[in-house]
Amino acid sequence: MKQYKKLFSLLLISLFFTTGCSGFHWANDNWQGKDKAQHFAFSAAAAIGANAYADKQNWQHRKAAQFGLLFSISLGAAKELYDSRPAGTGWSWHDFAYDVAGAITGYSLYQSLK
Repeated sequence: MKQYKKLFSLLLISLFFTTGCSGFHWANDNWQGKDKAQHFAFSAAAAIGANAYADKQNWQHRKAAQFGLLFSISLGAAKELYDSRPAGTGWSWHDFAYDVAGAITGYSLYQSLK
């Protein structure tokens, strides 16, 4: 059953990227820039906050970690989807990479200071 869930998730992701949405576009950016630091810092702060919330709810360590990371990364993905609209700057894999790196750093920082 678990394999079917993974396969279904992979299928949904594939469909998302191959639907040919006319309004979806990509950003033409590089790895440096002021917004990259903002993506990193916001994702780190979101991961710290979500981990702290999960700890206050007395969730198990694994669930708290998953919640913190996925919450932060989901916010980053939502921001990139918003940017990919016709009037936006476009989806940036560079920004998303900084979002993921920030989420991991925020989680690690929270765990080390806890």
